[in-house]
Amino acid sequence: MYSRSLGGAPEVPSITTVIGEAAMDLTGWAGHMAAQAVIQDQRLSTAVGQPGRLRQIARDASSASSQHRDVAAARGDRVHGYAEQVALRALGQEHQAAAAREELNAHGEGAFADRFDEWWDLYDVRPLAPEATIWNAEVGYAGTLDLIAEIGGRVCIIDYKTKGTTRDGRVKPLDPKVVMQLAAGAQAQERLVDAEAGTWEAWPYPRDAMLLGVALGETEVVAQQAESSVLPAYWRRFWALRQVWETGRSLAGAGPALRPVPPPPAG
Repeated sequence: MYSRSLGGAPEVPSITTVIGEAAMDLTGWAGHMAAQAVIQDQRLSTAVGQPGRLRQIARDASSASSQHRDVAAARGDRVHGYAEQVALRALGQEHQAAAAREELNAHGEGAFADRFDEWWDLYDVRPLAPEATIWNAEVGYAGTLDLIAEIGGRVCIIDYKTKGTTRDGRVKPLDPKVVMQLAAGAQAQERLVDAEAGTWEAWPYPRDAMLLGVALGETEVVAQQAESSVLPAYWRRFWALRQVWETGRSLAGAGPALRPVPPPPAG
């Protein structure tokens, strides 16, 4: 949830919260991660025939998917943090780019920074606003855009996704849902100026901004543009999910949906 100022009451959901209303079946992936954790557990060979020890291995393996998710999320935060600091440095603002790179190096993730720097220079990225907080009062949502920048003379709205590497050394592809995130960002009506004071300004950028999903990997960075022909459909999908979120919130506070009915009076 977002508020209009620091300390203000939450008013609208975030873009990612709205998109999260779309059901995703991850049971197959979770099962695969659990199975992998079992067969890779060094205790397995000595636990065969001992039900108690096998149950412990199974309990530990059941959390493999959530542990993998948390590790990936922490890595994504570090890579995004470095990207933000590079943009601040390019804008001549106070930054911690060197410290952010050192943090990546400390986790064995320095290659992400190396590839990002190569992409930044190759595309001649000229940042306008990193981590821009936006608001759409008409539909009722807010969010934070990773970067607004000028590339090749075009204003671009950019969403970074930290991705793993395939067996052939390529960065893993972007999920098409990034288009929905970009479509929602492109419908911003306001941009935050001062969080402490709660000051906002009308959206100052062109409505025909290029929408880019950027996959950040250890071996390469791949930028992809959202196809303009599909944007209306993705925007409608986002709008519908916003209604789903609102309905769910209303139902949560509506009280019991069913009540017992006694039998009719006798004769």
